[in-house]
Amino acid sequence: MKFSVSSSALLSLLATTGKVISNKNTLPILDYFLMELNGDRLQVTTSDLETTLIGSITVDNVESEGTIAAPAKLMLDSLKEFPELPLTIEVNDKNWEIRINWKSGSLSIPGASAVSYPAVPQLSAEKKELEMDVDMLVNGINKTIFATADDELRPVMNGIYINLQPASLTFVGTDAHKLVKYESECENEVNASFILPKKPANLLKSVLLKEEDAIHVGFDSKNATFQLKNHTLVCRLIEGNYPNYNAVIPANNPNKVLVDRIELVNGIKRVAVCSNPTTNLIRMDIADNRIDLTAQDIDFSVSANETISCSYDGQPISIGFKSTFLVEILSNMETPTVVIELADSTRAGVFKPVYDDKQTSATLMLLMPMMINA
Repeated sequence: MKFSVSSSALLSLLATTGKVISNKNTLPILDYFLMELNGDRLQVTTSDLETTLIGSITVDNVESEGTIAAPAKLMLDSLKEFPELPLTIEVNDKNWEIRINWKSGSLSIPGASAVSYPAVPQLSAEKKELEMDVDMLVNGINKTIFATADDELRPVMNGIYINLQPASLTFVGTDAHKLVKYESECENEVNASFILPKKPANLLKSVLLKEEDAIHVGFDSKNATFQLKNHTLVCRLIEGNYPNYNAVIPANNPNKVLVDRIELVNGIKRVAVCSNPTTNLIRMDIADNRIDLTAQDIDFSVSANETISCSYDGQPISIGFKSTFLVEILSNMETPTVVIELADSTRAGVFKPVYDDKQTSATLMLLMPMMINA
């Protein structure tokens, strides 16, 4: 195996695919890049047995093809030290030595046989396939991933629920305290759903930023594949039944608050400094077109309050929320104004962005309240 390649192009490919490699791999071979050269395409595969990412680039001056397992950390550490210059990479098929040559020097890295590298999972004959708009997929992941859980007892909540229906595509993330539902209009021929784990969702988020074309998505009951221009992501799905998220969204919320999002976030952050570090409780008293924010920590005799003007339609209401969750929800909206819909102090608050024009998508965020001492 011998070819020439740009140092920065190879580093970019290895850095992207290398994000899959886990610090606690059960198989030593998973600490390696699987590098396969066919014609002028160099394909690099990484896996942690749950998630596999395959990337490829075009290389020059191919003298011989081949396959090698290259140690990931050594390859990345070496390539990071190079400016942009052409490298010639040569692999000895007898002892798996990888030799990297450049204009003024060379280095040698011990490779390994690729025979024991795990095979990429294949989808079953019952697979479903569709084309997904890249912006829709990025938005769906970005809007919901922060709300997913890290719960070993309820693994279904550790991923993003993606529900495909004939006229819409819905992304949902929840950890039982907060919930985000992002719904976008689109024509689907597939009527199905799956739960995408957090790690491949984060990988997709970073790889999709360079994509322009639609993404080809295929999935069966166990795995999903996402085919991009130069990358293919294969991941094991979370198996199980996702909770009925529509049942927890309160349908009738007579009290509506229209408020400047940035002003509210900054007010919460200032007041939250004095909240109890265990609960992070912040109290909101809403009446007469204003929100009174209060936080206190009785143990240390600290308290803070701030009044923010708003447009309020409803009965006077007092409700408590965890300040860190409130900031998270409001920070993950992009509109200057948000509407908060409330029923009473014991039911979830519904947060929605307010747009000036009609949108083809809808975002709804929900936060469970906390007990406040009247």
